Amino acid sequence: MADPWLCIIGLGEDGLAGLPTASRDALDRAEIVFGAPRHLALAGLARDTRAREWPVPFDLGPLIALSGRRVAALVSGDPFWHGAGGSIAAALPAGEWRALPVPGVFSLAAARLGWRLEDVPCLGLHAAPFARLRPHLARGCRVLATLRDAAAVPALAEWLCAQGLEATRLTLLERLGGPQERIRTMRADAPAPSDLQVPLAVALDGADLPPGAGLPRGFGLSDDSFVHDGQITRRQIRAVTLSTLAPRPGEMLWDIGGGSGSISVEWCLNGGHAICIEPRPDRIANIETNIAAYGLGTRMRALHGRAPEALAGLPAPDAIFVGGGADAALIAALPPARLVVNAVTLETEALLIQLQAARGGQLMRLSLEEAAPLGTMRGWSPARSVTQWSWP
Repeated sequence: MADPWLCIIGLGEDGLAGLPTASRDALDRAEIVFGAPRHLALAGLARDTRAREWPVPFDLGPLIALSGRRVAALVSGDPFWHGAGGSIAAALPAGEWRALPVPGVFSLAAARLGWRLEDVPCLGLHAAPFARLRPHLARGCRVLATLRDAAAVPALAEWLCAQGLEATRLTLLERLGGPQERIRTMRADAPAPSDLQVPLAVALDGADLPPGAGLPRGFGLSDDSFVHDGQITRRQIRAVTLSTLAPRPGEMLWDIGGGSGSISVEWCLNGGHAICIEPRPDRIANIETNIAAYGLGTRMRALHGRAPEALAGLPAPDAIFVGGGADAALIAALPPARLVVNAVTLETEALLIQLQAARGGQLMRLSLEEAAPLGTMRGWSPARSVTQWSWP
């Protein structure tokens, strides 16, 4: 379509004064203008007969119903950086819309702070839990995030202190790019200002955090990083298992016999998605607690059920881990995917030996021994050995 019916216009806190000529022209030509009350006011359209407020809760239906008319949609700054542009574009063919952005809150924040934006994680915490921060917080970190409202600042500070990250420096960025812009700095363990204004962003700086703060990178988080009832793939075995599973960004894991969900959590922290299947309701509760603790609600799902029956209708996996009670019927029912099976019983070990002989793949045995008191001295205390078969 040479002249799309919809124009998505990014708008900053400086209102019409900050719009380029193309954006102003598109706004002037529009028969109908959608926007939040704040955006309509910034554009001087609060009382304009062309103005339409977005429905609450947000719904694109009224906008899409106007297809063929000349419509403008006012959104914050850069429409495709935690903005409404992505939702609009997903609902319409590419030829029916065009977008005219202005600098968004992350670009403005980086410009005020002198931070290289390509080196800084940018999170939309206005619509996500604070736990999404966990993989990014460490000594020397820099993170930019949007916040929902003024109450989110003391809540974020409290959350940081609960993680042992009270030395995090918070730069509060209010109404960036407009005449009421204000920037203030505090530590996470200090009282938050009481007069914060939205739109609101925060810059987190970990320069003062102690060595060892935050989550380590790689595989094998400590066992006490998870809520579990003892049914957990131990740290060292988990590290080897994840290395064999070889997670890649965007890939889907089926974690069968999830226990605590620790394998799925670390898979998702490395960029993947996971469905964790577990037959016991009490363990499903533990898995859901761990999902929330790591902010993985959009990446990981706990599924109450028993395989293979529970596998019907699930999204196709790229990898499958079986950590609890594999048998021949289950293995036969699995779709093609990278497969890793851990066994601790003689019966399951015998099955894996047969499978490796028949289908190939790699078979190895993992043994751990830890130093423990032995009378007045110390000796090696062995854990249960794990036999692991991976295919192909």
